[in-house]
Amino acid sequence: MQWRSLVLGLLLLRLGLHGLLWLVSALGPGLGFHQRFPFALPPRGDPGPPWLRAAGGEPRAAGRCGRAHWGCLLQGAKRYSGAFPPQLRAQLRDAARGMFVFGYDNYMRHAFPQDELNPVHCRGRGPDRADPSNLNINDVLGNYSLTLIDALDTLAVMGNSSEFQKAVKLVIDTVSFDKDSTVQVFEATIRVLGSLLSAHIIITDTKQPFGDMTIKDYDDELLHMARDLAVRLLPAFENTKTGIPYPRVNLKTGVPPDSNNETCTAGAGSLLVEFGILSRLLGDSTFEWVARRAVKALWSLRSNDTGLLGNVVNIQTGHWVGKQSGLGAGLDSFYEYLLKSYILFGKKEDLEMFNDAYRSIQNYLRRGREACNEGEGDPPLYVNVNMFSGQLMNTWIDSLQAFFPGLQVLIGDVEDAICLHAFYYAIWKRYGALPERYNWQLQAPDVLFYPLRPELVESTYLLYQATKNPFYLHVGMDILQSLEKYTKVKCGYATLHHVIEKSKEDRMESFFLSETCKYLYLLFDEENPVHKSGNKYMFTTEGHIVSVDKRFRDSLWQDTFPEEEERNTEKLKPNELKAMNSSSNCNRVPDERRYLLPLKSIYMRQIDQMVGLI
Repeated sequence: MQWRSLVLGLLLLRLGLHGLLWLVSALGPGLGFHQRFPFALPPRGDPGPPWLRAAGGEPRAAGRCGRAHWGCLLQGAKRYSGAFPPQLRAQLRDAARGMFVFGYDNYMRHAFPQDELNPVHCRGRGPDRADPSNLNINDVLGNYSLTLIDALDTLAVMGNSSEFQKAVKLVIDTVSFDKDSTVQVFEATIRVLGSLLSAHIIITDTKQPFGDMTIKDYDDELLHMARDLAVRLLPAFENTKTGIPYPRVNLKTGVPPDSNNETCTAGAGSLLVEFGILSRLLGDSTFEWVARRAVKALWSLRSNDTGLLGNVVNIQTGHWVGKQSGLGAGLDSFYEYLLKSYILFGKKEDLEMFNDAYRSIQNYLRRGREACNEGEGDPPLYVNVNMFSGQLMNTWIDSLQAFFPGLQVLIGDVEDAICLHAFYYAIWKRYGALPERYNWQLQAPDVLFYPLRPELVESTYLLYQATKNPFYLHVGMDILQSLEKYTKVKCGYATLHHVIEKSKEDRMESFFLSETCKYLYLLFDEENPVHKSGNKYMFTTEGHIVSVDKRFRDSLWQDTFPEEEERNTEKLKPNELKAMNSSSNCNRVPDERRYLLPLKSIYMRQIDQMVGLI
């Protein structure tokens, strides 16, 4: 027995020494996929390079979501404090705030009241009136100061009460939706309607965890504006045989006579969170009813064989025009909002739909070995397949899919989230950005631009909140440095036209301020009320924060799909909020890995090879 104890003791000592050696090496050459991290740690007392220094004074702490009450976020892991110095973390928090401030100030100086900033030539951008078919611009820009509205709750999260109050008053005084603008219903909902509701909730919160964000003599103006916008979007839901809305609507005249009858699944089925919040704040079921009807209509059209949905559908016939099923463009936020609608409103049918969808995703889209961090075979990867047969349709994935690890965190499938995130981060390491479409078979981008998208940052933030693994702080540091190095221009941050050549397009989309900067800031701001106040927040698909509280779970009406009310009153058991067919769960993440690299080195090298890094 003594001999066994001695051997066990020596073995534990050896493992401890190996762990210590690894930590020493991690702060030097190669924590991130066998490449050196871009920053050397500053000497004690050194504030670091100029761009990392604080932008202005210390902000008032803000926010509140952090470790929410569902899924893996309940299982807050111990933090390993030695792997990421607090001084460096504070510098990166200030750098993320400075990034937002630089983009926001330049928008206000050079672009407001137009919708977006052209950061290269320092001027504003609005709808393309000369070319109505330019949907890349006109779907998003409605001539309603989009970037200002979209950035409201980021100002609050960063604790800037004076600018938040000023911006809210500016929106109230200058913005009108009585415009001859044809916009995409989805984009107007998630960017504008969602932000107005988020800011209204922040202003009227009696606890004021972000600091004093109240507005003197505020009379629910943002809520009234949100209702006005939603009413102008309602014609999209009329005169469709399926209940699935038209993709576009003119804010003044309704659905254009020549409107397209085809819409993507995400665009039509990702309206429930914002429309549901509006209905419950107003006590008017109309908005939630039409959004929920669209979700149920899409759900009824899924394949009987695979349970999958396609990416483009005809709103009159219900026939699938696009039969591709994947996790990226055209489908991404549909899955996201099935889960988040349940989290917010508590309707069991939303969770049941999500669990069924997730089971189909795992069965038909997932490729690779069964477990992320053990066993033989290729790394797990989610591919694009035919919705009816489950057969592979192509060998590319798009950057929007990088949101999915964050969604997996919310349901507790952290193992798969770790592997999928690692794949996208490896692509980022190769190019310093995520190409819009990447061909994993050719190990090369198919579509080369990067418009400052937030999805990888979002998943990085949520994985850090779930695991407290300092590796994800290093990932955030790498992303922050890449953005600063490759996208910063004279008056803001610009879209990368070509991720290899690093050529730029003169456009800074509003989600850069509302999401990318916000998630980076929250990743590094450990003391933010998002993480410390004890309140619970959920992020919309545009990164707007809404409180998860009882008032959104209490319906003021009984006429929304009344035949289902009795079934939906059943209380969920605590263990029902999980992926019913997930390949793994939180308990499979051993404690020791929460303090080291999230993946074993052999699997990291495998992913590096998969994307051509080594």
